[in-house]
Amino acid sequence: MNLKQRFGQESSLLRLHYKENNLPSLMCQHIMNWFPYQPREYVAVFIGTDRSTGDALGPLAGMYFQSYKPRHIRVYGTIHEPVHAVNLQESLDRINKLHNNPFIIAIDACLGRSTSIGHIITEKKSLQPGTALNKTLPAVGDICITGVVNVSGFMEHSILQNTRLSVVMDMAKQVSAILEDIDDQLTYARVPTVIQARKDNTNPEII
Repeated sequence: MNLKQRFGQESSLLRLHYKENNLPSLMCQHIMNWFPYQPREYVAVFIGTDRSTGDALGPLAGMYFQSYKPRHIRVYGTIHEPVHAVNLQESLDRINKLHNNPFIIAIDACLGRSTSIGHIITEKKSLQPGTALNKTLPAVGDICITGVVNVSGFMEHSILQNTRLSVVMDMAKQVSAILEDIDDQLTYARVPTVIQARKDNTNPEII
């Protein structure tokens, strides 16, 4: 099925359950409609902490994606070197210093309705991290991918701490698979010369 017919090229949101068949391919093709026509430096910022099961979605996805050794998307935020509330602004400052006009994909966990648990949502907008915990943090990204890991509404800290790790890990693997497909598309379809010219001189950095 032609995704442009199913979802519409200008659609700014796509929501699928992480067990959906062909989820990485479906989301990749949808997200690629939002990428800039001219090649830019591509950056994925995985937000979260390894100190909370539910909030580990981002760092786990970052670790899985980094192990894939992406050629065109730089990785910031893994289990070993997370990007979280305390160092988020510092991380963004570093990204903007190291990369010229980067196109940023922001990834984070979120809370939602019980019927939404397990859904992965991608949107053509910046991510506002910390909303569920009433934290005021800088907006991140040109587009975002979020995973609904548990229910919202009360005792959010406790809810995140008591989220099933198995579900978070499976969702993180799916998020990584989406980005792997995107990286392949950039490699084989777009062949961004700006990035390729630098790949032999710079190694991916993780902060």
